This record gives sequence, C-alpha cells and structure tokens, in this order.
Amino acid sequence: MNNKQIAEFFVEQHVLQPSQAEDVLNEADLNGKTIAQAMVDSGFLDEDGFHQTMADALGTDYVDLAGREIAPEILRFIPSGLARLHGALPIEMSGSLLRVALVDPLDLRAAEDLRFALGKDIQVVVSRTDQIEERIKQYYGTDTSSMEEVLKQLGEAGELLQLRGDEQSAAVEAEANATPIIRFVDLILYQAIQDRASDIHFEPFENEFKIRYRVDGALYEMSPPPRHLALPVISRVKVMANMNIAERRLPQDGRIQKNIAGRSIDLRVSTLPTQFGESLVLRVLDRTTVNLDLEALGMPDYIYKFLLEMIHRPNGIFIATGPTGSGKTTTLYSCLRQINTIDSKLLTAEEPVEYDLEGIVQVPVNEAIGLTFARVLRSFLRQDPDRIMIGETRDLETAQIAIQASLTGHLVFTTLHTNDAPGAVTRLIDMGAEPFLISSALEAVLGQRLLRSICSQCRTPYQPNEAMLAELGISQRDIGEKQFYYGKGCDACNNTGYKGRKGIYELLKISDPIRELINERAPTVNLKQKAIELGMVTLRQDGLRSIFAGDTTIEEVIKYT
Repeated sequence: MNNKQIAEFFVEQHVLQPSQAEDVLNEADLNGKTIAQAMVDSGFLDEDGFHQTMADALGTDYVDLAGREIAPEILRFIPSGLARLHGALPIEMSGSLLRVALVDPLDLRAAEDLRFALGKDIQVVVSRTDQIEERIKQYYGTDTSSMEEVLKQLGEAGELLQLRGDEQSAAVEAEANATPIIRFVDLILYQAIQDRASDIHFEPFENEFKIRYRVDGALYEMSPPPRHLALPVISRVKVMANMNIAERRLPQDGRIQKNIAGRSIDLRVSTLPTQFGESLVLRVLDRTTVNLDLEALGMPDYIYKFLLEMIHRPNGIFIATGPTGSGKTTTLYSCLRQINTIDSKLLTAEEPVEYDLEGIVQVPVNEAIGLTFARVLRSFLRQDPDRIMIGETRDLETAQIAIQASLTGHLVFTTLHTNDAPGAVTRLIDMGAEPFLISSALEAVLGQRLLRSICSQCRTPYQPNEAMLAELGISQRDIGEKQFYYGKGCDACNNTGYKGRKGIYELLKISDPIRELINERAPTVNLKQKAIELGMVTLRQDGLRSIFAGDTTIEEVIKYT
C-alpha cells in the first residue's frame, strides 16, 4: 500500500481525522519519511501503537521481535532469496500454519506468493519494520550465497526442467511454475532492484543464456545460468506479465506490478523472437527511487528559474530532447507535478504510461488498435484541458495538432529524439511542419543527457594528459588550478568507480532572432551558432561544469557530447 492508502486505512480505524491524515501525508512527502515515522513524529501514536493498530485491524497479532530468537529449523522454511525479496521473516510454526512477519503486512500479493512458492498456509503477523529488516540481515546470508543456493536447487531439478522435444505449452507452463524457477526469477528481480538496475535483459544464444542488468546506463553481466533454463525462465516472466506463453513467434508487451523488498515496483516487459528463442527485456520503474521534484534534477540555476517561469505560461510548446534513456520523460513529469494544481486540467498521452501521477489524467497510447498519439490528441482538445503532455512527437499529424493546440491557448509538453536542442527545430521542419507555425508556437527546447556520477566513496584526484584535454577542446592553460577526479572502484559502487547519474543540459530559448532563422529554414548549424551568440550553454560546456565540480569524468562527457 502507498502512504495515501495507509493514511486512509487509519482514518477508517478512527485513529486519525481526515485533516490529520492530510498533515501526516504532507509531513511524510516533504521529509521523505515513512507514514509510520510521520505519525510517530506528529505525536498521534508511538511506534508500537502504530503496529498494534495495524494488527488489530487485520485481525492478527503484533509480535515484538526485541530479544526474541528464532529457531534455525523455522528459518529454513523460507529460503534467503525469498525472505529478502518479500521482506518476510518466519516467526514460528503453529500446527500446519507458518506465522510470518512481513515488512509490508498489507501486501496480500506477497503472502500469496509465499503460500504458492512454499506450499504452506501462511498467517501474516505484524512487527516493526526496522526489526524485521534487521533480523533478515542477521539470519540470512549474502545475495550471492542465496543465488548459489537456488542455482544448486535448479541443478538438482535439472532433469525435471529439461524440455521434452515437442515443447508443448502444458509442459512449458508446468516448468515455468516449478518452485526452483519461481525462486530463481524472484531472486534475479530482487538483485536487480538492490543494484538499482533500470533494465534486465534475458538473452538466449545457441550455447548460453545471458542475463544482464543496466545500472547507471552501463550493462553488467551476471553469472550465466545453464542454457536449458532459458525457456522456463522466460516463460515464468511471461506468466507473471499475463502474456501468451504459447506465442513465441511474435513480439509481445506486458506489465508486472510487484512488491519487492517492501517497495512497489512496476516492470514493463517486452519480448522479441530471435533465432535461438525469445529475448526478453524488463524496464524497471521503481517509484521509490525516482524523485519527480524539479529542483532535484540538478539543473543549473538559470535553466531551473527559466523552467519555473516557462511552465506557468498560458500557451506554447516546450520540447525535451535527447536520445532514449536521457531522462526526458522524468523532466516533463517533474514540470507537470510542479503545475498540478486544483485549478488546472492536465492530460497526458503516453506509450506506455510510466508513472501514475495523482490528479493527472493519463492515457496509454495503443497503436495496435488505432489509438495513436494524433487520435488521442484530437480527443484531448474536446476535454477542456489547460496543459497537455504528448509522450513523443513522431509524425507530422501529431506535430500539427500539437501546434494547433498551443495556438488555441494550451501549454503543450512533448519529447523528440534529436542529438541537441537546435536539432529539434530542424526535425519538426523535416517532418513537414510549416516553419512560420513552429516559430510562433515553440517557446523553448531543452536538450539533455544523463552521465554517470563518480562514486563519492572512492573519488580520487588525478591529472589528465594533454591528449584527453585536447579531446575535450581545452588546454592546460584553460584549467589553471582546477582539479579532476575519477572513481578508483570500491564495494559501494561494485568496483565500477561510478554510482548514480546526473543530468547535463542545454537550453534553446526561442527569441526573435531564432524565430527569423526558423522562418528562413536555416540549417541546424546556423541555429546553433546564433543560439551560442545569444548565450546558450552547450551540452559539452555544461559537461565541463560537471567535470570541474567533481561530479563526473572526462570519459563520460566525451562519450555523451
């Protein structure tokens, strides 16, 4: 359950008044606290009282784990991978009933998953979250030991999992639902979330089955499981995403919503038929790690101030541009959140909807049934909107309706795939939009990239050589006393030297001189030169700002700009 649902739950239990629930929610949101912490800090309940109320409402017991030891034979009921995945701690066996404390006792799906995976009746009890997490760390080993344990189980079950020659659907489905496969897939998901992965790739080849994670934009391979597991593992993910597991000749899309280690995670699933089976990619959408506050995006002050002013304009088009995975949607979501007030109607058309935003009407585009961006947009204009977001402008029809919407008094946000901000104008003209319409509707274009940040634990100063500086377009004389850093590699960053990402930006404001060039159909180079003359800071220059601030490395800036 999210914070809002828990607050409503306590209103139903007559512990909070609706106005108090609102105060608690604001306290939790503003200071990044859990709802329990916010209620304790606001003086409505103490920590034990919070959990006792939950237990009473759920008709179960509150178990205080302080000073309580759990017998090894009880701990063996739940393997370490499952315990960490679901935030589940076995407390005791009562007849045929296993009593389990969950980090999120309101997560019915986790209890159901445990019941299915363990083949036992589960009774959920309520305990303090910090106590459960502490005990799980204390009693269960490291991630790698649990992965080895599951792979060993898979090895033992190897004969069962070898596919029959006919590859019948029933056989595949049975194997996809075999307990070792369920545990293995759950563990892969858990480890990916722990490592802050944005994508998980399952790739079958002729003689091997690769599993790779993308962390901070770079791919890392985990130790490959046996090749014969490819079909049951991929089928298991398809079962979780409600996809057709018998259809392996056509691409499919699906979605998984899962609670992993007490966090609500959305996974977008995409399959692609290849020569050696289906390749499957999961995009991880972790709401708890994405901060949609505009000030949290790390923009330079002048861009942040301009955006704050820009998003309150009554009409016009604002474009975020950059390649896939450069944070464009996050930027637009942050803008929408800033202006998501009771007095304005916000509509978005997305393919697919990435994050659910409270108070904003979001429409998933579905090309397969003819629900295109252009068709959704036409309907939008009859829905009396104030602000509109279009996930991506990819054809002339969408561009024309967006321009028409902005000229009839709507503020329109959209994204484009171009290399830099001035390229967005050329791209629109290239699509067939009229230059005089573009110049009158367009307000600004924000080009952006995401660069990996140097790990703060192993950040080390060094002196770059002349060749590296020349690649950046600067000389020893330009840098003076400025310091350069790189990450040496440590446990905190998995020996990569990088942890997290930060944005670099270039902002093209559509001023009168730029409008004249657009009307003349000037090439991108001329637009860029004029914008730089008028004070535009390019992506490369903003990259230098990040290098000198010690946030990223020369290699990252050269790679992305």
